[in-house]
Amino acid sequence: MEIEKLKHLLQHWIDHNNEHVSKYLEWAEKIEDEYPDVSQKIKESIEFFESGNLKLKEAFELIR
Repeated sequence: MEIEKLKHLLQHWIDHNNEHVSKYLEWAEKIEDEYPDVSQKIKESIEFFESGNLKLKEAFELIR
C-alpha cells in the first residue's frame, strides 16, 4: 500500500534531516571562533531543518 511506503519515507526523511543537523552543528562549532558570522548562519539554517522536521513528524502522526 502506498501509505506504508509514505510512512517509511517520512521516517527516513526525519532521520536523515537529523543527521544533517548534527553535522551542521558540528561544523558551526568548529568554526565559531574564527568565522562567527558563518557559524551563526549555519546555526540559523538548523532552525529551518528543525521546523521542517516538525512538519514531517506532524504528517507522520496523521497517517499512523
